[in-house]
Amino acid sequence: GVMIPRSPMAELLARRVEPWLAGEPKRILDLCCGCGAIGISAAFAFPGATVDLVDIDGRALELAERNVGLHGVSGRVRVVESDLFANLPDARYDLILCNPPYVPTAELDGLPDEFSHEPRHGLFGGADGLEVWRRILAKLDVHMEAGGALVGEVGNGSAAFGAAFPELGAIWLDLDHAEPQADGSFGIFVAAVR
Repeated sequence: GVMIPRSPMAELLARRVEPWLAGEPKRILDLCCGCGAIGISAAFAFPGATVDLVDIDGRALELAERNVGLHGVSGRVRVVESDLFANLPDARYDLILCNPPYVPTAELDGLPDEFSHEPRHGLFGGADGLEVWRRILAKLDVHMEAGGALVGEVGNGSAAFGAAFPELGAIWLDLDHAEPQADGSFGIFVAAVR
């Protein structure tokens, strides 16, 4: 009933998001966290930071809460039910990790069978796949500290994302341990906020 964690973002966390952070992050947000795998990995990569795991899906949050306990990070990792930033009105972060729904309408029914077991609301990103990203980026300056970084995943949508949000200055990453997407990219970007 929840998304299977398979994000290549973990490889970037293993490298501590270098060189894109201005300093050691104190507050990290895993937005659209699902089971919490990426945010919990961030808690291990940055042991001095606190981490908020945020999702709108109650089932995913139950699993995230269990995973927080299982990995012994409950003192530093908080699970929050929220429609993106709605329940985080004043929160600001040094690092935001986000793997939101990004599959465009036209691609939804053609996904490989492995995705048929996952909730469609965790995949569906609107007509062009960027609907959730538009909502996130509209509030980014309110929730991101200067010198922070946004790490995001867009799957096959790298070109569409870059064309829609050129002002973000997304840097598309080459990864060593991930399969490229159909468009040849890895679908992972970093945007430094100065």
